[in-house]
Amino acid sequence: MRVAVISDVHGNADALAAVLADIRNHAPDITLNLGDCLSGPLEAERTAEMLQTANITATVRGNHDRYLCDPALGDEWDRHALPQLSKATLDWLANLPAKVVLETIFACHATPQNDETYWIEAHTADGTPRRATLGAITAKAEGISQTLLLCGHTHVARSVRLPDGRLILNPGSVGCPGYTDSGVAGRHVFAGSPFASYALLDHTLGQWAITQRILPYDTSRVVAMAQAAGYPDWVAALSTGWI
Repeated sequence: MRVAVISDVHGNADALAAVLADIRNHAPDITLNLGDCLSGPLEAERTAEMLQTANITATVRGNHDRYLCDPALGDEWDRHALPQLSKATLDWLANLPAKVVLETIFACHATPQNDETYWIEAHTADGTPRRATLGAITAKAEGISQTLLLCGHTHVARSVRLPDGRLILNPGSVGCPGYTDSGVAGRHVFAGSPFASYALLDHTLGQWAITQRILPYDTSRVVAMAQAAGYPDWVAALSTGWI
């Protein structure tokens, strides 16, 4: 079995186009989208149309997808994207599930318990991201029997294998390689590359083999959009992968 996993597109239709083309070339059996599809200063409605017409097996709801359905909860990313969205797109977002289970695969946006918290990442006092402790990671995986656990939200690709053999994977972000967390002073999260990130997994010999795909694409158009919208952190992340 081959599985493609995307997450955190955030309205970046150009990055999504590169990723979907690459996925088609690798012919997975299943493609999963871990949410946060549209929010940000780019092309929300165009991205929604691409996601809804792509051969994606299932999409889970991210925190920003939820915010778009309740504007009182959103932030500036959501306020920028919302006016672009059709009623049909908002209905699609409203009906996305918080979790998806497909046989041996469990998928959520952030953690099984909460769509706003980190699963395999933690932060030092100054906001610098690091891998979470084994105890913290394992506690959030309690009660999940599937062997492949998928999450996004942090925009940083990482995987960990629990002592019981379960694999937890974050595929990174398709469309937003870095951000400043408005809720935590000094917390800057970035991939260190401006390119589109997703993951392919192959189940062989009873184990999941991971291929991390980091795809170059022409970022000039989306950088210009972010610049025109007044989002300097987006400009930096899309240009360089750093903030």
